[in-house]
Amino acid sequence: MFRFLIKWTCLSVLVALMAGSASALFLISLDWATQYRLKNPNLLYFLPLAGFFSGFIYWKLGRAVEAGNNLLLDEIHDPKSRVPLRMGPMILLFTVLSHLFGASVGREGTAVQMGGSLADQLSSPFRLKAEERRLLLMAGISAGFASVFGTPLAGAIFGLEVLVVGRLSYLALFPCLLSSILANQVCHFYGVEHVSYALGAVPEFSLSLMLKVMAGGLIFGLVARLFVLMMHQFLCWFCKIGFAPLRPVFGGLIVIVLCSTLDGHRYLGLGIPVIQESFVKELGICESSLKLLFTTVCLASGFKGGEVTPLFFIGSTLGNWLAQIFDAPLSLFAALGFVSVFAGAANAPLSCLLMAMELFGSPVGIYAALSVMMSYLVSGQSGIYASQKTNEKGWPGLPQRKK
Repeated sequence: MFRFLIKWTCLSVLVALMAGSASALFLISLDWATQYRLKNPNLLYFLPLAGFFSGFIYWKLGRAVEAGNNLLLDEIHDPKSRVPLRMGPMILLFTVLSHLFGASVGREGTAVQMGGSLADQLSSPFRLKAEERRLLLMAGISAGFASVFGTPLAGAIFGLEVLVVGRLSYLALFPCLLSSILANQVCHFYGVEHVSYALGAVPEFSLSLMLKVMAGGLIFGLVARLFVLMMHQFLCWFCKIGFAPLRPVFGGLIVIVLCSTLDGHRYLGLGIPVIQESFVKELGICESSLKLLFTTVCLASGFKGGEVTPLFFIGSTLGNWLAQIFDAPLSLFAALGFVSVFAGAANAPLSCLLMAMELFGSPVGIYAALSVMMSYLVSGQSGIYASQKTNEKGWPGLPQRKK
């Protein structure tokens, strides 16, 4: 055990240094791309061209890494060959490019892929066995997730929970936790600050509020399920275009038409300002609906990035609208939607519960626990990660839910 602790402390430190540094570079680049796009909104009209360039480079040089997060999950489930190093720089470059020209994508996928691919480069020098490679990849995923969102505890559990629904590997908890904590500190060392949200005071517990939270969690789960279904359906439609680099071209054209028709510039990119608005002012249902449409079109057509921050946008704005319907605290329901839609779409309720407490404070924990579990239960076992496996049998007496 002493040898295990020494070995994995050293490996975790190295993983944290690489993943934290990569996330810092990514967040700085992403902030520059976002600010530049906001100053030059006409860049949106070049989105199809950027999509073709991205698709063509991946078609020529990146077929081995195009599966992204699912490639990492597959290697953890069945370790075969080292993840190509080019995964990291390619996903960083083309995610920044997507944001520069206005694609509605996130950032979690990029950080996870950078963390996992960089971590796996240590497997050969340290002559790690297949089982040890699994731990290393899980630590890289945790470090990438934690450093990009500033949530080390959620990142640690995410690296365990995202693999198999209903099962956690306690053996991997130590490297995942240490990598997450240190990677987040490395990111701060570079002067990168994470986004904060104004939750305010959490109301005291009451039966009526508990019922409203549970009802909200149910709706969050249904919306998470809708997100996954739309992603799968749009992906099937875009796959009918035989030449892969043309798929993001059509996706980009659709986004331009939607944006011009609906005045939808606020639904491009991450949408952090709108997420922050959802905590302090009343918003309509169109905010979450349009972000859902923009994001599924962009991701299904092949633009690089992630799903999580758009899911935060969808959830927080939906929670804002539900709070008005239920006559409930606005900021509380925005926070619950923030984590609950993601919990349902990723089948990661424990990670999202910890994220809620890290971002909004421990008093929100009891409400977040109810909301994320309701969302997870009604969202189904299909999720945004196709290679995620399940150890759950589903509800007794009901047909087995399929991926």
